[in-house]
Amino acid sequence: QVQLVESGGGLVQAGGSLRLSCAASGRTFSNYAMGWFRQAPGKEREFVAGISCSGGRLYYGDSVKGRFTISRDNAKNTVYLQMNSLKPEDTAVYYCAAKQVCGLRVVLNRDNYDYWGQGTQVTVSS
Repeated sequence: QVQLVESGGGLVQAGGSLRLSCAASGRTFSNYAMGWFRQAPGKEREFVAGISCSGGRLYYGDSVKGRFTISRDNAKNTVYLQMNSLKPEDTAVYYCAAKQVCGLRVVLNRDNYDYWGQGTQVTVSS
């Protein structure tokens, strides 16, 4: 089992920044590819960003490219999502997820993840 706990969400004005963190426990963090997803009310859970187990490959959803950055610190068992130039349409609950797979694989499909955090709310006001 892997436990994931997100933090760092909150209320921010459009154009502002937030950094989300996801702390993992329970298994060897460096064996897991990690992803961030988000879900707005009435919408499906959407892929935001993903990172391979070593951090050597990154992938972003089209709506966040150039504004968000995913990173990980395997020594701290934590994955981050730096969000800049936030827009009201970024408002959602943000979830981190873990998939036990290594190499340079980034997992894009939410159905392929093994573990999920409880989510953290991000609200961007206009």
